[in-house]
Amino acid sequence: MTTTHASAVLIGAHALLIRGPSGAGKSRLAFELIRLSERGGLPFARLVGDDRVVLEARNGRLLVRPAVSLAGLIEIRGLGIRRLPHEPVAVVGLVIDLSASDAERLPPPEAARTALSGIELPRLAVAPDANPLPVLVGCLGSRPMPGG
Repeated sequence: MTTTHASAVLIGAHALLIRGPSGAGKSRLAFELIRLSERGGLPFARLVGDDRVVLEARNGRLLVRPAVSLAGLIEIRGLGIRRLPHEPVAVVGLVIDLSASDAERLPPPEAARTALSGIELPRLAVAPDANPLPVLVGCLGSRPMPGG
């Protein structure tokens, strides 16, 4: 098991693992996805973890869990730390890299995959100046996540 700085949100049957440098908007995107789901803009969405998550490769899948000390907590800039319902574990179906240096308008096919803990996963690279929410919603609408 590996602890990493990231946020994770379960959408439908699979989690989105949101990575990026400090201040890139990982928590903001996680919270926006949860709120969008509450308004009917996405299927079921629930927080898995914010700020730090634990990754574990098991049976060919990558599992994500919240760091124990942060389970159910999310930081909302300007409001502080808030408690939300959360999932204790989820299978990662998509990795989102915010402020990605390799984000391109027309990315090559190899940029759409990444490997974590020996598990290959779909990847979405979001440019530093791009709003990730519409890009992600477009990505989710254009292709199902594994098993979805």
